[in-house]
Amino acid sequence: MLNISRIKGKKICMIIGDPVEHSLSPKMHNTAYSFLGIDDEYFFISSNVKSESLKNTIEALKVLNIRGITCTIPHKQNVIKYLDELDDIAKKIGAVNTIINENGILRGYNTDWLGVKIPLEKLVDVKSKKVALIGASGAGQAVAYAIKKMGGELFIFNRTYEKAEKMAKKFNCEAYDIKSYEKIKKCDIIINSTSVGMGKMEGQSPIPLDIINKDHIVFDIVYKPKETELIKRALEVGAKVIYGYEMLLYQGIAQFELYTKCKAPEKIMLEILL
Repeated sequence: MLNISRIKGKKICMIIGDPVEHSLSPKMHNTAYSFLGIDDEYFFISSNVKSESLKNTIEALKVLNIRGITCTIPHKQNVIKYLDELDDIAKKIGAVNTIINENGILRGYNTDWLGVKIPLEKLVDVKSKKVALIGASGAGQAVAYAIKKMGGELFIFNRTYEKAEKMAKKFNCEAYDIKSYEKIKKCDIIINSTSVGMGKMEGQSPIPLDIINKDHIVFDIVYKPKETELIKRALEVGAKVIYGYEMLLYQGIAQFELYTKCKAPEKIMLEILL
């Protein structure tokens, strides 16, 4: 149970999603506040918000003057219609993971794409690489934006082909049904942007594991568990991997700085996630 005395007089930041119990964002942000000595000004909490309650929740958080709102699955796209403004990148991506409340004006941002770009560019030059994006959700939109910005050749695979096709038109790339396994296999980089592998779907993989080989780079945005079935398989065959916590870290650093206007303590935030 939340101790109200801990947050009285502080600027509150909150993550909303469904599910949200697994989120490491509160611990990551609160530890960073403490490290910088601004924990007397800021406090980060979480709230499970169902899709049907999203509109009322955003209206309430606006009235309560909540400083920052972190949006996770499944709200990254639906939340846009309840905001007052979007920054240019969020407009291009079509999804929001960060909302700033400035005197009752809610402005949406997307820092997820940085959580994709930064870990990838540390490992590989994405330019001209074939990238298989699994999933066409709000998180997938940010992945697609990052890959196109980096010059990668993007292919989108989704269970509902129509969603993949719509997203492919937006990002000028090709769309395929999720069962186009041979096409996925021929890509250099495989990125899972779905929630398969976490929560009730822990232990599952969005694609057959036997299509992963040592020449792939596998990036799973699911960070809990750290080693999803997809990541385990990639490690077994000697493929390079990018863990989901790396995306969480780098999108969180950008988010932290938007919320607080302070430089984020990257090392401390990484230690928490590890």
